[in-house]
Amino acid sequence: MLKKACICAVIVLIAPALACLAQTKGVVVEEVIARVNNDAITRSDLERARTELQQEAQQDCPKCTPQEITDRVGAENKNLLRDLIDNSLLVQRGKDMGVNLETEVVKRLDEIRIQNNISSMEELETQIDKSGVSFEDFKNNIRNQLMQQEVIRHEVGSKVILDHATVQKYYADHKSEFVRPEQVTLREIFVSTEGKQESEIPALRKKADDLLQRVKNGEDFGELAKHFSDGSTAKQGGDLGRFEHGQLAPNIEQAVFALQRLQMTEVIPTKTGFLTLQVGEHYAAGQQPEEKVDAEIQDRLYNEQLRPALRAYLGTLREDSYVSVKPGYTDAAAVPSSTIEEVPPTPDNDDKKKKKSTPTTSPTPVPGSKPD
Repeated sequence: MLKKACICAVIVLIAPALACLAQTKGVVVEEVIARVNNDAITRSDLERARTELQQEAQQDCPKCTPQEITDRVGAENKNLLRDLIDNSLLVQRGKDMGVNLETEVVKRLDEIRIQNNISSMEELETQIDKSGVSFEDFKNNIRNQLMQQEVIRHEVGSKVILDHATVQKYYADHKSEFVRPEQVTLREIFVSTEGKQESEIPALRKKADDLLQRVKNGEDFGELAKHFSDGSTAKQGGDLGRFEHGQLAPNIEQAVFALQRLQMTEVIPTKTGFLTLQVGEHYAAGQQPEEKVDAEIQDRLYNEQLRPALRAYLGTLREDSYVSVKPGYTDAAAVPSSTIEEVPPTPDNDDKKKKKSTPTTSPTPVPGSKPD
């Protein structure tokens, strides 16, 4: 029941790209700004995360002004280093747990291949290498993202338990929120035709038809939307939100309000592509019965509990780890024991394997070359 939106609120999923290395006197040197146990976080990792944050803000709000985009990015910018440290801790924890995701990595690569109409995995590897990103780095980033999600699901999400009494109490306390006009919640799978040649349109229509058929055959609409939709809602599983009468184009309104829960439209041609819609819920006008909004309430309660539980879990990982941040950079989630003074190597001692102190940081850059 883990929600990707919750994960993303805590984790920045790094775009697959190579580190930008600085040249100093003919020697490749990467500025290390933080160490997390045996891993290093570099300045180029941070810059890459900042670039991705900017791109996501623009994608999420295409009509925003440059200043609005800047404001959105600024609000999250302070947490970027925290998120990179969180990523590293989660991946290391997954490795310690012995999590093996190779089957899922291959499946995800094949979905990317299909989504981009690439004929074979060999051709996918060639195209990725040509883009300036090594295929191994690309694959490793997918592996790390899946690892983070699996650790959160297993270590945090599985421990968020909601009983029916809690749901009932929430419904009783917020009953007025569930008095509604007739509404539908919608999800979309959108196959874009923008910038495509006329000769490519039939293949894109076939892609839309095939995706619709896959849902009819039992596959999850939201998962297909995440991996194959060209719409800006893809990362939310195609979620468009809730709509009343008068908020949709007449032809779409007529189609979706005739549907019940989990029913779908046929593929709808638009000016910019092919659209398929699924009704998540269809609410009749008036007070919604508890059973009708049960899943919605569970989602709300789950999300409310997952966020602090995840931050607490990450705090525990930090307390058990070596986390050192370079002066001038801020870890927004630092805990008193998460910055450890380096000491000369000593023989292993079961009673004291590392010396902890009050937070200190090294006054000089730590050389290294291992990007996250």
